[in-house]
Amino acid sequence: MESRLLVALVSFALGGSRAGIDSVRKASPDRLIVEATATTEPVHLDGVLDEPVWHRARAVSGFVQSEPKEGQPATEPTEVWVAYDQRNLYVAAYLHDREPGRLVINDIKKDFLESDQDDFEVLLDTFGDRRNGYVFSTNVEGAKADKQIANEGREINTSWDAVWNVKTRLVADGWIAEMAIPFRSLRFDPASGHKWGINFSRRIRRKNEITFWSPVPRSFNLARVSLAGDLNGLQIATAGRNIRVKPYVAGRTVRETGGLGFDREADAGIDIKAAVGAGLTLDATVNPDFAQVEADEQVVNLTQFSQLFPEKREFFLENSGIFYVGDAARNNRVTLAPAPDEDLLLFFSRRIGLDPDGRTISIPAGVRLTGKAGAFTIGAIDMQTKAAASTRANNYGVFRLRRNILSGSDVGLTFMNRQATDTSGDYNRVFGGDANIRFFHKVDWNSYLVGSASPGDTAGRAAFRSSLNYESNFLHAKGGLLQLGDGFRDDLGFYRRTGVRKYFFDIGLRPRLKSMQKLGVREMHPHVVWDFYNNLQGHSIAYRMHTGYTFFLNNGGYFELSVNPSLQEIATPFTISDQIAPIPAGRYGWTEYQLFGSTDPSRRIVVSLRAITGGLWSGTQRTTNGTVTLRPSYRFRLSAGVSHTSANLTAPAASHFEANLYTVRANYSFTTKMFLDAFTQYDAEGHLFNANIRFNLIHHPLSDVFVVFNEQRLTPPDQPDIRPGRSVVIKVTQSLAF
Repeated sequence: MESRLLVALVSFALGGSRAGIDSVRKASPDRLIVEATATTEPVHLDGVLDEPVWHRARAVSGFVQSEPKEGQPATEPTEVWVAYDQRNLYVAAYLHDREPGRLVINDIKKDFLESDQDDFEVLLDTFGDRRNGYVFSTNVEGAKADKQIANEGREINTSWDAVWNVKTRLVADGWIAEMAIPFRSLRFDPASGHKWGINFSRRIRRKNEITFWSPVPRSFNLARVSLAGDLNGLQIATAGRNIRVKPYVAGRTVRETGGLGFDREADAGIDIKAAVGAGLTLDATVNPDFAQVEADEQVVNLTQFSQLFPEKREFFLENSGIFYVGDAARNNRVTLAPAPDEDLLLFFSRRIGLDPDGRTISIPAGVRLTGKAGAFTIGAIDMQTKAAASTRANNYGVFRLRRNILSGSDVGLTFMNRQATDTSGDYNRVFGGDANIRFFHKVDWNSYLVGSASPGDTAGRAAFRSSLNYESNFLHAKGGLLQLGDGFRDDLGFYRRTGVRKYFFDIGLRPRLKSMQKLGVREMHPHVVWDFYNNLQGHSIAYRMHTGYTFFLNNGGYFELSVNPSLQEIATPFTISDQIAPIPAGRYGWTEYQLFGSTDPSRRIVVSLRAITGGLWSGTQRTTNGTVTLRPSYRFRLSAGVSHTSANLTAPAASHFEANLYTVRANYSFTTKMFLDAFTQYDAEGHLFNANIRFNLIHHPLSDVFVVFNEQRLTPPDQPDIRPGRSVVIKVTQSLAF
């Protein structure tokens, strides 16, 4: 009754009467529906819902909480209308708030972090397969974030970009959002009957409240596409040609660290995107350039393994979820997507066009085909790289085929090939199948089996993984087995070692006690994450037994205490630091004690801290990582961090080393289309300073001007006059749609 009265008052204020709210009609016993209303009249995005279509459209309301009180009505009403013409899907939302002065706005940057502020999100499942979708988000100031969801959150691609628009308006009793999403920005099948899935989510940050139109348990989030409602009423003649051409020109001047002069060069290339049939997208690139990509962040690595750095290049990120093979989605509020298993990540796109040190290898051209064809999901990549100082010229091919079966399940095939294009004949191929089976909506069984082939292969060329995962509000549990044969090789993957069998367990409880909530603790999370490693003869070679207790606070902050016994057996010496001798081969066991946490991330000042004490290899360590973030306004953010490690080791001799990294990030958003980002880092022991400063102007949808400045300084005391390395890059892109 209260929400109907509010809508009536809003309608009167806007000068008309709206159709009544209908949030209880269902397309089936367990699905809500929203009717899309057709319009031939223009819809002006201005945050004022005065167009005739908004008076004809039927609103949906009745949002319910996922956090903090699952299933209870939202504390602030929300109404949503959906309309369309032959070019765009329109979504309008009236987000009521009795205290609009307390709305939280922390960022207006592209792809802002939704969890830090009030926001409104729309999920579209355009193929109606209850597995994949697109998410469009905005906040009170009209910032834009968009992402792709694959397999209900097994992969969430926040770097996906689409052409769409939104306008917002702050009003006396809340705020209004008005979106226009062009159909040509989406992939769908016009002949399928236009049966789309849809859901809406709203975050009220000061209350740390998350609400959904179609209810989602707190053990999941918006990526649980199978819980969405239905969007009915769409009558779209065609999806459009959806051909997009995006040329670029770039100029740069570069001086290597210690070099005498600057080298200047100009470059150009082009990206082409075209629809192939109803559900497939073809991407082609000629001479791609990634100069605007942010530099990797240095870390203190205390292990014998190389570090996994995330992919940041746009071409490899779009539709990347199609190529993912691995764990079930942990798409809850604690873990949005599964963390990559560093013991075997089958497809790691940084192997293409980057050497092991992250330096660029030239890519003359490449193509990618992704999307849906009938009952199948298809992904194919073909990329050519030139020879570099550390590698041959290679052709890289990846093929992925997946078919949905049953409800929420799928099976797939994978083939990957690296083929040297010189006269050496060197190659590596990986091939196999996988299955992801869901039982009872909460249990996922995920398995894959792959083999490899290379010149001079030996036995043991297979790898497999199988795990069973259960996810609910109170209990989550996962257990499984991963094995890599001695002869397994994957030149397009990331893995730490072969000839290993890993047993893993991840079990936790999420109790919520009223007595603790009165003390500011919303949820507790006692949990274990235990990994045990044997060689293929059954001998134990390593383990890590993380046992922790996490406290999630009512305001969004958290802290965790943990005890982490570890064991590592190494066959060859390795070096942690130039300050000490290599760690000898042998068997080492130690225990770490860890405290980490963060204050409320939505506040103007945020402090995060991680402190570790206890053992490390043959000795002891004290490690502290801390970051302070200041947000004077939603336009400006400044973060300063320090990572300090002090260790005393006894083997091969008594020794001491320290590692200190200092990091500063600054971001300023002039508008929702113009940004300045700066990232600097100093390694005190290595006497290495790096700076990356990037200016970005979005001058047209999906079209940018980048100005990037990089500097690297080496300042060892015995060589004070090394010239710093510097580069300036100017890059302009222009997206043309046909």
